[in-house]
Amino acid sequence: MQITDFDYQLPEHLIARYPLPERSSSRLLHYDRGSNTLSDRQFSDMLDHIQPNDCLIFNNTKVMPARLHGQKATGGKLEILIERLAADNIALAHIKASKSPKPGTQIELQNGINVTMTGRENGLFMLQAQQDWLQIMQQQGEMPLPPYMLRAAEEMDTRRYQTVYAKQTGAVAAPTAGLHFDDELINKIKTKNIATAQVTLHVGAGTFQPVRVDNIHEHQMHKEWLQVSDEVCDLITRTKQQGGRVIAVGTTTVRSLETAARAGQLQPYTGDSDIFIYPGYKFQVVDAMITNFHLPKSTLIMLVSAFCGLAEVKQAYQYAIEQEYRFFSYGDAMLLT
Repeated sequence: MQITDFDYQLPEHLIARYPLPERSSSRLLHYDRGSNTLSDRQFSDMLDHIQPNDCLIFNNTKVMPARLHGQKATGGKLEILIERLAADNIALAHIKASKSPKPGTQIELQNGINVTMTGRENGLFMLQAQQDWLQIMQQQGEMPLPPYMLRAAEEMDTRRYQTVYAKQTGAVAAPTAGLHFDDELINKIKTKNIATAQVTLHVGAGTFQPVRVDNIHEHQMHKEWLQVSDEVCDLITRTKQQGGRVIAVGTTTVRSLETAARAGQLQPYTGDSDIFIYPGYKFQVVDAMITNFHLPKSTLIMLVSAFCGLAEVKQAYQYAIEQEYRFFSYGDAMLLT
């Protein structure tokens, strides 16, 4: 398969640069693969398509205010995007500067905080601070909005670019399918006695990086840390035994569950994953998913195409464009059953 197979033309005005006032007021495009039908819904209507013996699995990662600004001793300005924390005071980061800093370079952040670039690891810059990086980010970091929003983070993004159930700090991008859930909808799910559980996958900046090879089989996925617990595995096993469906909220949840089943059977997993899901992949765990609309030529649209079929996804995306759905992180959602 070629990268061009996953391309599509999106009118710029359909990129959602701001969230709607209410999380669950987004639109929901339901695609049922069995009948090959598309139907327009509101996001809160998702409850109509979930049965009591189904289970919903969420990704509870929490986005760090990972974008910081600083300068080198020479005065050169730079931008830092923390990718992950290797220790309390050591971070692996992307750096945007006119000239890449060399090992030993001192970088001054706001409030007189100095950090040292000590080396490189897998293309990332290793930055050592004299204090806890989480504390530094809380003091002066910005929410790392995706580049296609073409704007700086605002105060409201601190709340809205975060799921209401986020609790495990470590992501640099939100698991965006979860942004549509508000407390009222979560309570309705509980009232309907639908079982839920949470995994953790710390989304990396690589989720926005384009695939740069023509043949997608040559693409090397970035690694992300995840955890799937015994509790999640037990719930999924019971759900399957009772004839229910495992519904993943977001592609990051899909990647977590499918990683945990890579050996052929679902089992608890903690560690990095570079699983690459594209058409031809045989899903081990996930029966349905909730997801946003994804970037052209991205690994995420490849994952959705693996689940539904490439031609079917192209059809659905073209329909969404014609109906003027809102795309990407702050956009509308799809329910794929």
